[in-house]
Amino acid sequence: MGLPRTERIGKAAAGAWVLLASLLPAGTAAQQAPYSVEDILAAPFATDLVAAPSGSVFAWVRYDRGVRNIWVADGPDFVGRQLTDWTEDDGQDLSQLRFTPDGRQVVFVRGGGPNRAGEIPNPRSEPEPANQMVWVAPLDGTARPLAEGTSPAVASDGGTVAFLNRGQIYTLTLDGSASAGPLLRIRGSAGSIAWSPDGGRLAFVSNRGDHAFVGVFSLGDRSIRYLDPSLDRDGNPVWSPDGTALAFVRVPGEGGQLPFSPIRSALPWSIRVADPATGASREVWRALPGPGSAFQGVTGPALTWLASDQLVFPWEREGWRHLYAVPVAGGPATQLTSGEFEVEYVLPALDRESVYFSSNEGDIDRRHLWRVTATGAPEALTSGTGIEWSPAVTGDGVLAYLASDARAPAHAEVRTGAEGRPLVDGYMPDAFPFGELVEPRQVTFRSEDGILIHGQLFLPPESADGARRPAAIFFHGGSRRQMLLGWHYMRYYHNTYALNQYLASRGYVVLSVNYRSGVGYGLEFREALNYGARGASEYRDVIAAGRFLADRDDVDAARIALWGGSYGGYLTALGLARNSDMFAAGVDIHGVHDWNIVIRNFVPSYRPEMRESFARLAFESSPMAWIDGWRSPVLLIHGDDDRNVPFSESVDLVESLRKRGVLVEQLVFPDEVHGFLLHRNWVQAFERAAGFMDTQLGAVAAAGGLKP
Repeated sequence: MGLPRTERIGKAAAGAWVLLASLLPAGTAAQQAPYSVEDILAAPFATDLVAAPSGSVFAWVRYDRGVRNIWVADGPDFVGRQLTDWTEDDGQDLSQLRFTPDGRQVVFVRGGGPNRAGEIPNPRSEPEPANQMVWVAPLDGTARPLAEGTSPAVASDGGTVAFLNRGQIYTLTLDGSASAGPLLRIRGSAGSIAWSPDGGRLAFVSNRGDHAFVGVFSLGDRSIRYLDPSLDRDGNPVWSPDGTALAFVRVPGEGGQLPFSPIRSALPWSIRVADPATGASREVWRALPGPGSAFQGVTGPALTWLASDQLVFPWEREGWRHLYAVPVAGGPATQLTSGEFEVEYVLPALDRESVYFSSNEGDIDRRHLWRVTATGAPEALTSGTGIEWSPAVTGDGVLAYLASDARAPAHAEVRTGAEGRPLVDGYMPDAFPFGELVEPRQVTFRSEDGILIHGQLFLPPESADGARRPAAIFFHGGSRRQMLLGWHYMRYYHNTYALNQYLASRGYVVLSVNYRSGVGYGLEFREALNYGARGASEYRDVIAAGRFLADRDDVDAARIALWGGSYGGYLTALGLARNSDMFAAGVDIHGVHDWNIVIRNFVPSYRPEMRESFARLAFESSPMAWIDGWRSPVLLIHGDDDRNVPFSESVDLVESLRKRGVLVEQLVFPDEVHGFLLHRNWVQAFERAAGFMDTQLGAVAAAGGLKP
């Protein structure tokens, strides 16, 4: 569908590059000197794109070297402008954008969520703790805070906002006539709040640990009714267009399952439709046993109630996450998408006649946009060598989305003709090395057990000179992630893509590995047998990646480093512990080192002594079990307010390595969380990572008489 995005944004040729005026300021010239980590991390990042339910306006969050602001673009010209005016890299995220029904105000949340102790992230160690606040920004006014809380939902009257605060539901009025106050008090923790179309009732989920209810609060008589309460986990409520019924998902409770273990099947989940007046519900569809019996959602609503009284939902019956539709009256499900690809982002059209979605159909290591109705074939909306996700559609049918490619970082585009164009002119800073980036190549290789592994290979610009070069292997976190052939749609991996590019610019051959247990390649790949705490089967992919690089004529097999964060830090540590003979050094960023500790972080009730067989296998699947074989130097990077991987994982590891005489360097960020909130911490972490690899692999080259 037209030129690839890079060609629309700029063309690289004959060692120079030309950028279209829509992206870079006039007068920008090709850079002759190598760029820095700070230069490539200067790329802005766009996220949280939404469209107004009426009128023609989009809003999104732009992250610019740590400074977060909301931007908007009004039709018919759709020229982006900054709506808020924050100016500091303060680590306070913006998220959860919601338009008021008239499209003239944006309600949003500023600040990160609390940890288990109720603490809000404070990465700058400010004397006064930060708050997570609900804000409102008029399109023609100044943003102002409303109340402490999160998850805002705007009622159809446009003046009332419901939101969550410490697990309870509160409301306020935007005009200030009613200040924030609790709407009701419930047991457990509330979530998934959704107003009825007439604004007279509020649906919510009450999570109570081993079970969850869907409830409806009526503002008229201030009553709560739980819909067909059960011993299961009910969630994902969606109102019918006329507000007379609710649909929700019911997932049977299976308390014995632990995270980081494969789940290929479960007690089948189901879809129910309830009468909010009586609380009675009926089952309209149930998953079959086998593939797809374990519920897997999407980004966006798990259920969409179309105007045709069809419910659209995701299901993995064929081993791939596809969209299906079932009549509200009940009956067999109709498959709407099919093939070896995965549906990811889902957006219901405002008229509820169709749904928009992103998938990797026909382009497994990218994302493109599609639209489908309950009766027709999917319609492709984008294609080519770009990556598109997070669709947003205005009330008058204008489509916008977030986009990137191998060179162009994540930005918002609008489709007003045959092709998309950026919503912000000249959004790239002068320092950004657009023309010096390389196009990663799609590569595949097989592990020793035959599983096909995808990766992205970044070759240095002078890779044809015949020299054997140092190499770096990158492992993503998650592990439910997939790295792509371009800038990623998640900010964490948008940044790691930048470091892979930077390493290539310094002469490294870089391989980014989509190891088993990641997404994008089907249910069996994601739920790989014996992965994670059940046996670390994905370590076979680590070895396969090392051999893939070692067999290349342009790689010095003695100078291969590993790096990654979180789950990627786990695989980095496992590689250094089990195969220091293959991997010369590593950068382990907040990695997992003992599954028995990390599982308890997600499931506080987990007691290894009560599950001796599993606990033994989990430890044997951990780097700490192999610590005696660890000889290669490592750089450990961690923030001590990490809410995913306990900081103690790095504390315990460094103590063990020091006792064994292993060279360890460390970089600690006080009060920083798992996905670093401060831009300057990303810059420092990646500068240290690159410098550490340079030093350690250079030392290996010198010791071996090889050319650095």
